[in-house]
Amino acid sequence: MTSAQPAGDRFREGDEVVLAKGSYQGTLGVFLHLKEDTNWADIRERNRDIRSHPVIWLAHYTGAIPGPEM
Repeated sequence: MTSAQPAGDRFREGDEVVLAKGSYQGTLGVFLHLKEDTNWADIRERNRDIRSHPVIWLAHYTGAIPGPEM
């Protein structure tokens, strides 16, 4: 998966994030770091598992879990 948008400084280590898209939509976690392929990032999910997800699926967690786009 590729993205036209670079991840850049969009997320920082320790940011609370939510998976806003994809099959695990709504999963909460903490941003750890970008992978070597900067289109992917590791997050520590609430169950303490560390998993990789596409950066374009991530959003900053603001207390409300995003719903499907209309």
